[in-house]
Order: sequence, then structure tokens, then C-alpha cells
Amino acid sequence: MIDPLPLIDGITLRELRPGDAEALAAAYLRNRAHLAAWEPERAEEFFTTEWHETEVAAQLASAARGESLPMVLSDEGAIVGRFTLSGIVRGPFQSANLGYWVDAGRNGRGIASAAVAAIADVALEELGLHRIQAATLTHNAASRRVLERNGFRHIGFAPTYLKIAGRWQDHELFQRILHD
Repeated sequence: MIDPLPLIDGITLRELRPGDAEALAAAYLRNRAHLAAWEPERAEEFFTTEWHETEVAAQLASAARGESLPMVLSDEGAIVGRFTLSGIVRGPFQSANLGYWVDAGRNGRGIASAAVAAIADVALEELGLHRIQAATLTHNAASRRVLERNGFRHIGFAPTYLKIAGRWQDHELFQRILHD
């Protein structure tokens, strides 16, 4: 278990918990329009507590198997963002993928940059990872800046990489080597 990590303005980065489904559903509902351009299309059931109860259980099971590290940004009990290391690969690779978002009302205050720095430290110190990879839509300049501020380097271009906002979209690929 990783201790909660204080960031900026009273916001904490902490591990996902079994009781987070209602707060997650509320966060996604509150940010529905904000996230629509950056995420896959979501069915109506996605925005319900019931859907998130099932998803939280699946994510916690993945974490227990060492395959991921699901985390949330918390502000006095409200969830105001998600940061997840997924696809953790051990052996000679020691790598994971990073995905994240921050509540629309909290953008532009350095929270994402602080959270990426914190999760990179956790990846190295707690998980013993060597590398983190992240992908951004080609037009997501803000996310690219967050990654670059945190030592991520551009490593490639992935055409039609993910189906985001209803269509296959190109992504820029970034990595950070944690042991350098």
C-alpha cells in the first residue's frame, strides 16, 4: 500500500479504494463534456455508481496481481482526477503505461505535472520500474507539456492508435527512463 501523496492546493494522489465507485461516477459525470474529446465514447451506464463498482473491483484485482497501479486525485473526499499505471511488464522490460486526467475545474494549476512527478517516483521507488510510456493525441499540447516537464521524451508516432471520441486517432508516444 502506497501512502497518499500530497500535491497542490490540498489535493492528494492516492491509491484507488473499494469505496470509490460513487465518487468516481460523480467525477466522470461532472467531467463528461471535458473528457469527451480525450477518451473513448462512453455508454450511459458508464456514468453510474453500479458500473464503477464493477470497474473498481476489476482494477483492484489487477493491482493485486501486480499488473497495474490505479490511483485517484482526491480533494476532501471528492475525486478530481485519475492517474493509472497499467500494463505493468516485469522481467527485463520493467515498464508500464501511464494514463491520466484532471478535473476540468482544476486544470492549469500544475496538478497534472505534480501528479506525474509523484507517480514516476512511485514507479521507481515502490514498483522498481525502469520505464514509463505515455501516449497523447497529436493535438493535446497540454498533456504533451506535462510529460515533457517530467522528463518524458518523444519516441514515436502511432497512426490510428486508439479509438477516441468515436474515431481512430493518431497519437504521439513518449517515454521516461526512470534509472537515468
